[in-house]
Parts: sequence; C-alpha cells; structure tokens
Amino acid sequence: MRVLLIQPPSCHPESDQFFLFEPLALEYLGAGLKLDGHEVELLDARLEPDIDGAFRCFRPEVVGVTGYTSQVNIVKMLAMRLKSLDPSLFVIVGGHHATVRPSDFNDPAVDVVVVGEGVFTLREILRGPREPDALLAIRGLALPGAEGLRFSEPRPYTDLDELPFPDRSLTLRHRQHYFSEWFKPLASVRTSLGCTARCNFCALWSITGGRYLRREPESVVAELRGIAEPNVFFCDDESMCDVKRMDRLADLIREAGIKKKYFLYGRVDTIANHPELFAKWAGIGLVQVFVGMEDCSDARLAAMNKHITVAQQAEAVRILDELGIMMYASYMVDPAYTREDFRDLLAYVRRMRHKYATFTVMTPLPGTQLYAEHEHELLSHKPELYDLVHALLPTKLPMPEFYAELANLWARAVPLYRILPTLTRFGLRGMLHRIRLFGIVLARLRAAHQDY
Repeated sequence: MRVLLIQPPSCHPESDQFFLFEPLALEYLGAGLKLDGHEVELLDARLEPDIDGAFRCFRPEVVGVTGYTSQVNIVKMLAMRLKSLDPSLFVIVGGHHATVRPSDFNDPAVDVVVVGEGVFTLREILRGPREPDALLAIRGLALPGAEGLRFSEPRPYTDLDELPFPDRSLTLRHRQHYFSEWFKPLASVRTSLGCTARCNFCALWSITGGRYLRREPESVVAELRGIAEPNVFFCDDESMCDVKRMDRLADLIREAGIKKKYFLYGRVDTIANHPELFAKWAGIGLVQVFVGMEDCSDARLAAMNKHITVAQQAEAVRILDELGIMMYASYMVDPAYTREDFRDLLAYVRRMRHKYATFTVMTPLPGTQLYAEHEHELLSHKPELYDLVHALLPTKLPMPEFYAELANLWARAVPLYRILPTLTRFGLRGMLHRIRLFGIVLARLRAAHQDY
C-alpha cells in the first residue's frame, strides 16, 4: 500500500529560521510501515511546500499527518484539500495535539485520529479492514462522526526498545537542512519519553500516564553509529533524570569511539545534584544544555510545581560555566507580571551572567493542568496563538506595554559583550544567527498584541 506521511507547514514560518528539527515521529512511523511491506514517502512541507504536486506524483492510498496545537487548522485544511484531490483517500491524523485534544480533529475530512503512540497503531490500521467496527477494535483510536468522536480502548505506551530505529532514508534529501540555531546539520535522537517532574504548564509527563520510559543505552549507541550528522539533539522530554542510565550511555559512547556534539534538555536540580554526570558528558561532546529556569521567584516556581529553587538555579549556572557547557536558559513570563516583576527578572538574568537566554509567555497549553484550571479565562481559542509568544491569559499590564517589557527583556537581559565570545565557539553562523533571531523576535513582539 502507498502511504504518504506529511509534516505540515509551520504555523509561523519565521520560526523555521530558529530551528528546523527532522520529523522524527514520521521517520519512526515510516520504519514501522516498511516492516510490513508498505511503500512509504515522507513529505516535509516546511521544505517542500508543493503538497498537491507530491500527492499527484506518488498517488497515495493513505495519508498520515502529524501536528502540534498551533497547527490544528493547518492540518484540517490539509486533510480537506487532499480529500478534494481523491475522495477515496484514507486520512489519518496523529501527533501531540491529536493525543491531548483529539476532539479538535472531529472533522469530515479526517477518517481516523490516533491517540498516543502511533507506530504499532498505524501498522494495525493498515493490516485489516477500515470499517468502523474493525477500527474500534484497535487500541488508541478515535473515529470522527456527526455525533462526536467514538473512542477505542486506550493504548498503553510501547516499550521504546520495541520500536524500530527511525528510517532516516525518508528524509535523506533534506538532512543538511535540519538544524537548531548554530547546530547544523543536526540529527534528532530520542532516548526516553515522559518526565519525572510534574510541572503544571507541561503535558509531556501526563501523556505517558506519568511514566518515564527509557531506551537501553546499548540501543541508543547502535542508533548513533548509523548517524552521519556531526551534531545530535537528544529530543527527550528530559534527558538526564535517570542518572545511572545516562552515566552508562556516556561510557558506551566513549568506548564506541563516537565523536559528536550533543545538545539536550536538563533540569536545574539534576545539574545541581549531579555535576559529575555533566562533567563526564562534557568529556564526550556535550556542548549545550537547554535548561528551563522559568522564573526568578521561589514562590512562582513552587506555584508551577517546578520543584526547583533560585539557589539551585545559581548552582546549575556555576556548574555548567565551569565545565564549559553553554546553558541555553529559558524563562517564562507570567501574563500577571507587573513592571516591577519585569525589572526583577531583568536584574536576575543579568546577575546569572547567562551567555544565552530566551523568554516565552507562560501559555496554558491543552493537556496541561494550567489549561484545565484556566480554560475559562482564555483570551482566544485560535490554535495559531498557542505559540508561546501570545499571552492567552489576561495581562496585568495593558497588552502593548506587556509586549514592550517583553521586548526589553530580549534586548537587555544578556548584553552583547557576553554573547559574542560564546557564539564565536560556533563560528560566524552562531553570530549571524543571533543577530537574525533578535530582529525576528522583536518584530513578532511588536505585532503580537494586534493578533487577538
């Protein structure tokens, strides 16, 4: 059977200038389908926008589309367009938003919604008849209909070591274009799924039912051996919380003689409590850690259920600086911030002496506790605004002033003289990217209050 897997266009294409990660989830799906003898093509519409042309050339019988919350309308319009080209086409929608809020895809152009892990679910769909009764016997599905979705039994998440390695041949023509800031070309590798933390603004831990799923280190090393890119992003929800596993993985990577530069997510408390682990990883190529600092107030961190303190933040900054690992510090601005709160955060970030920091707006994303508690307060339900730039809860400051303060954080929190020596490690690409990113961010912030 001919199956076309589609990574849809980004809702805000300018974000593709910040990062463009490979469509790893679709590479996993394609690998599973090929095991069953299906003919599979992967269309990354961020890089190949001619969806109609690709469809007519391949003539698929089944199309699978993934998407995040901000892409809901894009996915539905895409399904409608494809159905108009071939009414007999079987359209399957999956991905993050389909898992946390499948009802948003109760649409006539969508035949099936996959809720949760999709590799084995998709294989089962294509093995049998696609009549409603047969589909409802498959775990992890929702069937759209005039009276609402009909759900099959939930599907537990699969042991990650039972999954095939992602089929990167499906994206061979694009691999030089996948990147994150100065890491280019960049391959993505998943070593775990879920998180041990319970932050109220994050849905990733709840998707797996609170479980932290992990691959055996030997399997990760076997996958790394087949990756050509010099840079690797561990796209785990949180990579380092299983300290023993990651210590073992570092040993195996060293023993295998694998030479890469690594970029991963790490929590403040993991860094503060286990500096020896990060020192070992620095020795095998870890050059950057994305750290959710989130705020400069212990009270607000506690309200997020973050379970870290500002004292631990300072220790994490010190440890990574001493190891020569760049901290990609990420802060979330609460819509309830006053001018004093903005001033406090600006002063705090400058005291931390970060080499790089970003600022997003605290957003109640579907599937999170934050969303459940504040859904009645939302300023908009437009999926396109769920991009961590637009305030979806009422701001204490008038909205233009809120965005002016946010732009000021971007402009002043990390002085240029502190950024440039760090970025020179990554060459001219790093410096040019920072300048370009800064201009794009400021332009978006100036216009954001007009989008509601």
